[in-house]
Amino acid sequence: MSHPPPLTDSRLAALSAEEARKALDDYEARFDEITRRARDRFLARDWKGSYEDAAERLRLYARVLDGLTNRVKELMGARLNERAVWRATKAVYSSLIAPLIRWEVGESFFNSLTRRVFATEGVDQAIEFVDADFDAPPNAPDFELTQVYSGAPLPELIWKALTDEQGAGLAEDCWSDLCQAASAASDRILGEIEMRDSTRLEILRHVFYRGRGAYLVGRMVANEEATPIAFCLRHPDESGLTLDAVLIGESDLAILFSYTRAYFRVDAPATYGLVQWLRELMPGKRVADLYNAIGYNRHSKTEFYRDFVRHLESSSDRFVTAEGTRGMVMIVFTLPSYDVVFKLIRDRFDAPKESDRGDVMGRYRMVFEHDRAGRLVEAHEFEHLRIASDRFEPSLLADLLRDAGNTVRADGDDVVIAHAYVERRVRPLNLLFRECDDETAIAAACDYAQSIKDLAASNIFAGDLLTKNFGLTRRGRVVFYDYDELCPLTDCNFRELPQSQSYEQEMAAEPWYSVRPNDIFPEEFLRFLSFPEPALTVMMERHGDLFRPEYWRGVQEELRAGNLPEILPYAGERRLRV
Repeated sequence: MSHPPPLTDSRLAALSAEEARKALDDYEARFDEITRRARDRFLARDWKGSYEDAAERLRLYARVLDGLTNRVKELMGARLNERAVWRATKAVYSSLIAPLIRWEVGESFFNSLTRRVFATEGVDQAIEFVDADFDAPPNAPDFELTQVYSGAPLPELIWKALTDEQGAGLAEDCWSDLCQAASAASDRILGEIEMRDSTRLEILRHVFYRGRGAYLVGRMVANEEATPIAFCLRHPDESGLTLDAVLIGESDLAILFSYTRAYFRVDAPATYGLVQWLRELMPGKRVADLYNAIGYNRHSKTEFYRDFVRHLESSSDRFVTAEGTRGMVMIVFTLPSYDVVFKLIRDRFDAPKESDRGDVMGRYRMVFEHDRAGRLVEAHEFEHLRIASDRFEPSLLADLLRDAGNTVRADGDDVVIAHAYVERRVRPLNLLFRECDDETAIAAACDYAQSIKDLAASNIFAGDLLTKNFGLTRRGRVVFYDYDELCPLTDCNFRELPQSQSYEQEMAAEPWYSVRPNDIFPEEFLRFLSFPEPALTVMMERHGDLFRPEYWRGVQEELRAGNLPEILPYAGERRLRV
């Protein structure tokens, strides 16, 4: 029996590129299907279904990519590692995604495939989209991103925006007390923005859904001076929707779109245009941050890497050990001129740590999939980074090669890092307390306590509550960033501290009572915490219940009953009282 002739390079490349394009189409279709369910979940108050959708969408990318990788391996067979075929495959694939409105997401999708096959150290321009193939969007959308409202008093403009089903609004019959809410929102806005004759309200046509909230995002423009704005919708009961809050200014919106929160579901086909428009509202945000916020975390990594490489090329400072207490599990370093930290798992953990590398990576995966409640810093995983060795302080490089040799190696003039987590850099709380005034310390201490409560409400126990594991963002918000002891709150057993019955028990160096691995004694927390005295006093007045086991057991009861309290992504003073 004669065998068919082997495929030529060009034919094999074309078939592989078509497989990748079909997988991308499948991913986008399923991504959009999940995303579009957000509106119905919100209107039906189906919070359980909403959280399940968020988790399903998070896992979708890897599932689609698994299937594609297997099909390409079968198709290419023994020629899987021939770079000439992959160069041709990339060229064909680039032409296939050129008509797509989300071409940039398609580029990152292909990068994910090639890295699964080659585990490329650094980047390979020939088989990866290191830079976008297109200087400008190859296929601009033929519709407007925003709806404009003008020519009427502000309460009427707000009412129109919230009920305009041709824009982002929801039908008038969905609302409760909308006229009163629109009036209150107008009063709030007029208190902060000076209105002019040429005032207009521009609202994105796409609603941003997350958790139990929906958000209409846009800007007020008065005499061509634009102020970012967001209307925050809630659906508390069967009586209808409420306008819960109005956010005004870049700072408010930056917190709403924070890297410490879960991803939005927003049914916006033109991701490139949406991100560019959002960046006009929040110029302090990186493009990568905004792609991340709308659920394209893999493309966010692509954008981050491109930005990082550009920064390396335009800077000359060296990587140094990050400020803060030395980690027993992680080595943490940073580039002073770039506001992220790189975290590498040590080869061996210092005592008394008993976890291993797999445990730590599992906890980071848990954070990725969990509702971060505005208190957990998102960590992006990167593999096979290649950076010039002369960009590292010699002492740091020596530490990396000695203590993370399973992850880091020298290769000629470069350093190759097999695996790293990249997080936003924040100011460690223990260092802040050494240098700040009483007012700042009190605010930080109280928000530290609130951050622990917010995490508890989302079924997270931080484990290690030392202030060295918490940091202050540039927006003045306390976040947690050390995940090696983090666990579900419902897995913990909160106990009262047994009272000693004798002098010998009281003076014993080790606990005289039995302690199981998941036993936690909240009364002991204060023994390990160091706060400036004024801050400690105020924190105990406001949050003393943290140090009593009944508080924690009460939260557990609520969680087990399915009563998940809502953690709002804005301060209480932003809420409307109507």
